[in-house]
Amino acid sequence: MIDLDDTDRAILRTLQKDGALNAAAVAKAVGLSQPACWRRIRKLEDARVITGRAVQLNKDALGFGVTVFLGVKLATKGRVSLEDFERAVIAIPEVQVVQHVLGLYDYRLKVVARDIADFERVLRRRVMTLPGVGNVEANVLLSEEKRPIRV
Repeated sequence: MIDLDDTDRAILRTLQKDGALNAAAVAKAVGLSQPACWRRIRKLEDARVITGRAVQLNKDALGFGVTVFLGVKLATKGRVSLEDFERAVIAIPEVQVVQHVLGLYDYRLKVVARDIADFERVLRRRVMTLPGVGNVEANVLLSEEKRPIRV
């Protein structure tokens, strides 16, 4: 774990708002010179505090109007390997996130679809045919508020 000072935290907050900013823009926002800010950003990257910058796509603008979280319990009979299930599930393009979890279910999946009929197709033809699938519980996303990690 790296020790962060107030300036490092300000840099992280600025980059969380807009990861596309260059070092000069971040420096201006946090009150540093561009070279000093660049060195701090590099230090944060080297320490793996910053692990990348990603483009965020608007799923609604792309036609994906439904998001569903699935809890998947693998069947106990003829237990399939976790690797076989994971390999098969990540090949489904509508599955955006695969989480191996403890609790009632073995996996939690985030699935996007164009509408409920499209989701039903993905569920029946893709998810339910995966190796080892037992129980599946679906929770449709109604609204979402993303909150940045507090630094």
